Amino acid sequence: MPMSHQKCCINPSILSADFVNLEAELARIANADAVHVDVMDNHFVPNLTIGLPVVERLQKVSPVPLDAHLMIANVDRWAPQFADAGLSSVTFHVEASDAPIKLARELRARGSKAGMALRPATPVEPYLDMLPELDLLLIMTVEPGFGGQSFLDVMLPKIRRARAAIEGSGVDVAIQVDGGITEETIIRAAEAGANVFVAGSAVYGRPSPADAIESLRAKGQLAFTPTNAAPH
Repeated sequence: MPMSHQKCCINPSILSADFVNLEAELARIANADAVHVDVMDNHFVPNLTIGLPVVERLQKVSPVPLDAHLMIANVDRWAPQFADAGLSSVTFHVEASDAPIKLARELRARGSKAGMALRPATPVEPYLDMLPELDLLLIMTVEPGFGGQSFLDVMLPKIRRARAAIEGSGVDVAIQVDGGITEETIIRAAEAGANVFVAGSAVYGRPSPADAIESLRAKGQLAFTPTNAAPH
């Protein structure tokens, strides 16, 4: 799908929300496209957040679909259980999977969209043949594990290569970016070819998270629209 026809999706990360009041925090982002749920196990990444029981409860009360980002070891074992919880999409790190194609197929078979994430140092090229097995490719624009990091501009060429491969193969795969997304960096990421944006402090750090979502979405969508297109 050409970028000019893409929809800019904003998936706020609850890593920046108030964990004591998650149901209320979800209500504040009811205009989001999905909520990004960071699951960290203190093994694959050096941080510990929430696990499957909390995610199952969030699924029951969230006004928007859940988009889980599993930064965990043993992901081939755990990811299907998140799909069974009814999540809209489940994203696993390819570095943690022994059989990524099998896992992606299993997620889809259980009713979730299949997402695959790449750490900043993981090249995209070895996985381009896998694109038909995926619904979403997550290109990390920071090292996974902590919120509040700065956007890594060195990831922009990687996003461009992924977008070119997706458009060249004709598959319908979203490119999600996660890390350091602000009203400024979303423009660069969108111009490079991303269309789904995870934002934490840029949403929950504002007085009105709902207004922040609308502002980010407008900025990203603008980057998809050619400004010098010839009139017909």
